[in-house]
Amino acid sequence: MFPRLGRAVTQISKLRSFSSNASPFFSRCAYATVAQADDAPSQNDFPSKSPVNLDKLFWSKPCSLALPKDSPLRIDEPDYQGVRRFILKMLLFYSKQSTSIRGANVIYKRIIAQVDTPAIYDVFNLEKTFKITYSLLVLHMWLVLRRLKQEGKEGVDLGQYVYEIYNHNVEVRVSKAGVNLLLLTWMKELERIFFGNVVAYDTALLPDAKPNDLQIKLWRNIFSDDGTTTPDGTELKAAKA
Repeated sequence: MFPRLGRAVTQISKLRSFSSNASPFFSRCAYATVAQADDAPSQNDFPSKSPVNLDKLFWSKPCSLALPKDSPLRIDEPDYQGVRRFILKMLLFYSKQSTSIRGANVIYKRIIAQVDTPAIYDVFNLEKTFKITYSLLVLHMWLVLRRLKQEGKEGVDLGQYVYEIYNHNVEVRVSKAGVNLLLLTWMKELERIFFGNVVAYDTALLPDAKPNDLQIKLWRNIFSDDGTTTPDGTELKAAKA
């Protein structure tokens, strides 16, 4: 048990390097209102010299992005009729909140399906460790939450449900990694890292952002392993890809 705990703590402790972009405290209940973060150099531990095998992206034939009807990821909203529908309606199964929670679960399952797919680790030659998987999870969460915000208040509310499901899933992942002691402390640290990265990515897309700012932020959080703050030409290609 103790060796496993030691390995897990080492893996998660390296994630603290992400927090250079994080502000001191963020509320779990307000992901949509994140303060600006500083841009201090980060100390990461990722394979910056790993080759990127872009050719592997084109091995599979083109296909529709729509889920097939028999996909385990496809979840259709049940459409009960008669007495069953009446009872479920009385139990608030079709309420706005219940419908949003079910929708948020569907969205998060799609996020997890993307993060856990072997292809992304294979193409970018990434080792599937907790810290790299978490950095990719944060990146995908940012993409989804940013898109949902464009839908106005309803999108932000739906994003809040997605974020709460994400928090529960991260807690389960940390526990499975062997960290049962000081779990709350690690969750607060991961929360700080999450919001720090979200602010960094959002800032990199502002009109006054520096050239390649987003690629540099991605490189720091996912690929960098030697503590440098700026990737060279080869390393920048990996982040652009």
